[in-house]
Amino acid sequence: MNVIETFGHGGNLLTASERFGVSPGDFLDYSANINPLGMPKSVKRMLVASIADVTQYPDPGHRVFRAALATRLGLPKEWLLPANGAAEAMALAILGLQPQTVGVVYPCFSEYAQLATQFGAKVVSCYGVEENGYKPEMVEVYRLFEAADLVFVGSPNNPTGILYQPDELVKMADWAEQTKTWLVVDEAFLDFVEEERQYTLADQLESFPHVILMRSMTKMYAIPGLRLGYAIAHPDVICRMREKQVSWSVNALALRAGELCLQEQEYETKTRELIAGERTFLTSFIREELGWKVWAGEANFLLVRSPKEKTAEQLQELLGKKGILIRSCAMYPGLTAHDVRLAVRGREENEQLVSALLDIWCGGRWER
Repeated sequence: MNVIETFGHGGNLLTASERFGVSPGDFLDYSANINPLGMPKSVKRMLVASIADVTQYPDPGHRVFRAALATRLGLPKEWLLPANGAAEAMALAILGLQPQTVGVVYPCFSEYAQLATQFGAKVVSCYGVEENGYKPEMVEVYRLFEAADLVFVGSPNNPTGILYQPDELVKMADWAEQTKTWLVVDEAFLDFVEEERQYTLADQLESFPHVILMRSMTKMYAIPGLRLGYAIAHPDVICRMREKQVSWSVNALALRAGELCLQEQEYETKTRELIAGERTFLTSFIREELGWKVWAGEANFLLVRSPKEKTAEQLQELLGKKGILIRSCAMYPGLTAHDVRLAVRGREENEQLVSALLDIWCGGRWER
């Protein structure tokens, strides 16, 4: 594994600092897919005003935040489980449901297979089709349901950005019920998708008790250091997951931040507008000016393939020396040694990235 991805994720600023001699706070970080608007002002004010709250235990039942979440989603609170980020919710699904075999669709978020292996499950897989944006053939996905006890699917998927259509989600949910296989849909990046295309099974879960939805609040609201996410599922499944959750795993400041974030609908709309425009800007530049291949997807990141003369690790090295950190995807099963993931950020930052890419690409030749 590339040294920058020592821990298997982007946003590893300390390791990058040691590698490139740049202060962690001085990097332009395109390796982590966080809202470029930064955390809402209401959350910043709360964090400053609530510092004394760290002397008290957080509510282990997450009652106030859970109630606010239920109101925002229009779901009974019994169908919701707050967690220390979506990653904890995924772990609780595996711990609570005890699958012996876990299915994944490569390329995908590394945590699916990592958690499965960590908790003693066997991993089976199928692969997305490159010509179809790395979306898999549905017949291959069905075979996963036949072979596995639990199947992970990302929508939008990381790192490809593909979004499953409503009929595809319903089809997989039907397969889950037919085969008695758990379907876990990772919706960590769904908030960044245009509202009319935020396809989800959240309002159909009474018909699909084998479906579990995972959501993150750290990415949309730019609070990855606080750690906050949640699961949506049938109350029986939520109970099984909660039984495996460590007390106080969600801290008091994260819970309070979550309550405030749920009120930030104007901020969410502004974010989606920004991401849509800047995703188009970066995609056009990479395709038209650089001539590189890019899969734009529908989330707040792009999957990009660099020309054969330089690998993803070499491109990461060149940009790292310029203070720009990107995510190598060379270690993702199903991708190549030339694939990288770029976050979508604001225009000023994106223009810095564009300038750096032009510098190192030099009219179709790499800088020497």
